[in-house]
Amino acid sequence: MLLIGCHYERAFVFPDTGIEISKVESSFHVDYSMIEKNGNLYIAFYNSLHQMTLATVDSKTGKCEYEILPSDIEWDSHNYVTMAFDKEGYLHVTGNMHAVPLVYFRSSEPYTIHGMKKINHMTGIDENKVTYPIFMESPDGELIFHYRSGGSGNGFEIYNIYNVKEQKWRRLLDKPLIDGVGKRNAYMQGPILGANGYYHLIWVWRDTPDCSTNHTLSYARSKDLIQWENVSGKKTNLPISFDKPDFYVDPTPVKGGLFNPGIKLGFDSNSYPIIGYHKYDEHGYNQLFVARYEKDGWYRKQLTNWDYRWQFEGPGSMKIELEIFTPKFIGEGKMLFGYKHVKEGSGEIIFDEKTFEIIGKREISSVYPEKYAQVESSYPGMQTHVIVVGDYLLRWETLPANRDQKIQGPLPTPSRLMLYKWK
Repeated sequence: MLLIGCHYERAFVFPDTGIEISKVESSFHVDYSMIEKNGNLYIAFYNSLHQMTLATVDSKTGKCEYEILPSDIEWDSHNYVTMAFDKEGYLHVTGNMHAVPLVYFRSSEPYTIHGMKKINHMTGIDENKVTYPIFMESPDGELIFHYRSGGSGNGFEIYNIYNVKEQKWRRLLDKPLIDGVGKRNAYMQGPILGANGYYHLIWVWRDTPDCSTNHTLSYARSKDLIQWENVSGKKTNLPISFDKPDFYVDPTPVKGGLFNPGIKLGFDSNSYPIIGYHKYDEHGYNQLFVARYEKDGWYRKQLTNWDYRWQFEGPGSMKIELEIFTPKFIGEGKMLFGYKHVKEGSGEIIFDEKTFEIIGKREISSVYPEKYAQVESSYPGMQTHVIVVGDYLLRWETLPANRDQKIQGPLPTPSRLMLYKWK
């Protein structure tokens, strides 16, 4: 379905008040996607009718165009939508999946959202229970798609690579990268390409759909996404499974406070990986930790001494009481580790990149002005969500995740999905 709107005159200046892209559902949070390409902003989201929708905004004229895709979300916060362009400019879109058959669309012409084709398979293998779709690029710039096949507690990771000439997908790896062999699955961050030419991957293992069964923070790296090794350079045959302790960073046990969104991979001044995470201390309180590999193993240090326990457990997406951000090098041998805590507030810990000794603390910094974080809605509990791409910022408001269920009682009115040029 083609819709056109928000058209401005020839002498267009991006308005300070922003451009309203659409109204969107605000009673639960799910992630959207935005790409800047050839002077256009490409946006993928769910409208107020829960329909997967694509929009383009011409940054020179303000003209907006829309395309509604045949995929409707319910209330599941796992079911984000994501997209990517291949090397020839064809748009690939996927999302609205939580252990369901593949949902995937591809454009029929380069650099357009119109004429999107629904394609029911990539390779046709292990595509009936898909979750966590991610697009990324190979070392040669080819489009890669990876996802979890299976369910929480018994899934494995699949990697496909796209041939732009043949317009076909094939397996990048002939075996799963990480496999819980039916007993567990990995919740990952990455692979992330570092300045040293390695792709870095971190994960926690989980034994069941209950998030309290997360355990054993782990790490692997690769130069080509095909041959993988541990942090000391010891190569391994795939898949990586739980019975390979060479990949362990912190063998935190089940119910030890590891949270799968609560692991972040950063880099120090020498491009060595620094892992930030949170888990329970010996008293059962949530604390921030950082880890770095040294010649005799992983060096780990607790950075906080809080007296609050966030008792997370059970299945489904939930309200986050402790959010952490990627550790970042800020110069002069110093790194930052940011957090938002339900009791302790928000802040950034400054620590020495070598010793991990705390140097100081400061208020949490933001890459965009504070005004975009201010909630407009009067409905209790609303939160802002922001995507920043270059000079542009996409903003909307929702309630937190609600265990992937519709909230009880009156729903908040739909939120405005707004696009701003913020610098």
